Amino acid sequence: MNAQSSDLSRVTECDPTRVLIVDSHTIVREGVSVLLGVEDHLAVIGHAATVGECLRDAQTLSPDLIITEIDVGGPGNVEELRRAFPTSLVLVLSLLDSEEAIRAALAAGAHGYVLKESGRKELLGAIRAVLSGSRFLCERASARIVSRFLDDGSGTRAAATPSPITRSEREILAMVARGMSNKHIARLRERSVRTIEKQRAMLMRKLGLRNAADLTRFALEYGLIQRDQADPSAQASGG
Repeated sequence: MNAQSSDLSRVTECDPTRVLIVDSHTIVREGVSVLLGVEDHLAVIGHAATVGECLRDAQTLSPDLIITEIDVGGPGNVEELRRAFPTSLVLVLSLLDSEEAIRAALAAGAHGYVLKESGRKELLGAIRAVLSGSRFLCERASARIVSRFLDDGSGTRAAATPSPITRSEREILAMVARGMSNKHIARLRERSVRTIEKQRAMLMRKLGLRNAADLTRFALEYGLIQRDQADPSAQASGG
């Protein structure tokens, strides 16, 4: 495995987040290393082509965050990394954009999923979100997961919901989670406050949620908003 000695010296000086990159393609490993290397709060401590290379050096590595691809045959590499580095966060950077691949990675223990077609801004946003304790799905991955829920109610919460939420309800949910009042939402959507109140109440009944804090947690869990967009008071009241 290729260790980054210059980055290790930075860890001692300012204690940035220690990042390990695992990808079978050299250009991806080196490219992500360069991209993250200019961020003062991140230190790439090494990169490897396979999980096996990481396991050989597991005793000397202590990454805070592991960025890895997902195997075409399944998320076995994610499971191995989680076992070898149980305290490390795992962010998948993958070419695979199918719902099955995304769900499998999350089920295997990944804390976030970003496609390789994503830009620098989205990758850095994913890293910030994961480090803050939020599960992250890039925009396209989130759309894959949520679209199934929107279309036929067969998402993770399907058993608890009598019917799928509509696109309009999804938009209202995101607005509530951002801390917008019914009056504000009504003005933006050019509807009466009473109409918004009814839609919001119906949405909460469908999802089995009780208050704005529950709506905020739901929106965060399904990637409808990012943690830095969420209403702080709702997060605080939700514990």
